[in-house]
Amino acid sequence: MEKNRLEAFSDGVLAIIITIMVLELKVPHDDSLQALVKLWPVFLSYVLSFLYVGIYWNNHHHMMQAAHTVSAGVLWANLHLLFWLSLLPFSTGWMGENHFTRLPMVLYGLNLLLAAVAYYLLQLRLAEHHGPGNAIAQALGRDVKGKASLMAYAVGTAAAWWLDPWVGFIAYAGVAVMWLVPDRRMEQAAHKRRSGRPHGGA
Repeated sequence: MEKNRLEAFSDGVLAIIITIMVLELKVPHDDSLQALVKLWPVFLSYVLSFLYVGIYWNNHHHMMQAAHTVSAGVLWANLHLLFWLSLLPFSTGWMGENHFTRLPMVLYGLNLLLAAVAYYLLQLRLAEHHGPGNAIAQALGRDVKGKASLMAYAVGTAAAWWLDPWVGFIAYAGVAVMWLVPDRRMEQAAHKRRSGRPHGGA
């Protein structure tokens, strides 16, 4: 089946997620600089989550450009990813409102971990759908960067609980920085698809 509706729906959901998150930045009732400074935890948590949503949107876009069609399994895998991403406004808001304390930081880390697992599963479903030797499977390869991210989320979440919440925050921010550059593997696979080079079956 065609992939256009999946892409349009995903773009719409991600746009709504960002909109909901920014609404957590409540406008102060006075006009002092001090009132703005008090918002720093909520603003910092928003910036981090905005980066994550942007990263997912960017890499999701490249991955879908490399795909030819989608299957029912791919649709469900995509919904699974959107489910965990749709919880980001809640975990982000709770983390910011509570000034990055232990339990909110752990929940945020779990949210990131489960979203990353869902994205990994979506990649696998797409590669499986397109058959052996396809461009997506070739682009994934051993997926060292993706697996390293999963490990960093797990370690950061554990560190936030057992050591210090800010250790978890540093781990989460570190993964975001690592993914600021779009995933070149999928970009190259999408380029091969557009140029008509040999690829796996659909």
